[in-house]
Amino acid sequence: MTANTLSMHRREARMGWAMLGPGLLLLILFVVIPAGLAFGLAFTNARLISPYPPQFVGLDNFIRLAEDETFWRALANVAYFAAVVVPLQSGLALGMALLVNARVRGVNFFRTVYFLPVVTSMVVVSLLWLFMYRQEGLLNEVIRAGTFGLVEGPDWLNDPATAMPAIILMSVWQAAGFHMIIWLSGLQTIPGDLYEAAALDGVSNWQRFWSITWPSLRPTRNLILVTITIQALSLFTQIDVMTQGGPLDSTTTIVHQAVQTGFRQQETSYASAISLVFFVLVLIVSSVQRYLTREKS
Repeated sequence: MTANTLSMHRREARMGWAMLGPGLLLLILFVVIPAGLAFGLAFTNARLISPYPPQFVGLDNFIRLAEDETFWRALANVAYFAAVVVPLQSGLALGMALLVNARVRGVNFFRTVYFLPVVTSMVVVSLLWLFMYRQEGLLNEVIRAGTFGLVEGPDWLNDPATAMPAIILMSVWQAAGFHMIIWLSGLQTIPGDLYEAAALDGVSNWQRFWSITWPSLRPTRNLILVTITIQALSLFTQIDVMTQGGPLDSTTTIVHQAVQTGFRQQETSYASAISLVFFVLVLIVSSVQRYLTREKS
């Protein structure tokens, strides 16, 4: 290797590090350092505001967490939310993607309409649906009008039986457009020659979907499965705006409990323990999903 070539490689390396530097610095400041601090605080008795210095308490916070009924209820709520949202949202998004992938007039209008909830702030969407779910809200008015006054809608967010399903319905509606775009990008990578050959052979639409479309979407559906699951496990904004974890902890989640504990009850160490357990949970679920959806040789 000549001196000029070596010098050029060094300049390219310096340029690469210079471009990588700002992003790497932000990653260290806002991800690595907070994660390290949370790990350390989980083994102390630190509080957000306290005149006393933190003391090492070992596994006390984790023992307390294992005996915390609210935490186990939050874990069950998150599991229920993810089990319903993952197939429902991914299936709805795939159906929408198949519709807007057709080459018909005005399809761009429907793509925009389907994607519009995604670009709207989740806080705004939550407030909108909060008014719709009220006892005298739009949803109950539609039910009352559709049944000619024979059926009165429930108090959706104040009934433990309907609060989480109401959150699920709103969450699926808001995020389906985002995953529709991902499905759509996968659909548009499938060669059109495959469909033309299938049409010449007289293959039905369902057979084309099952034999061509679905196998070709394997990398896309793996990505969507992981992203929707992580988003479901991280459920927070809707809960904080609409129910605050109630009624009777029927909608509380792990992230909501961690925020409540750390900032409102000022128990920083216990909130760090909750966050650490949540991190391990997400890591395990993501690893299992990647293992189950891996390419088999």
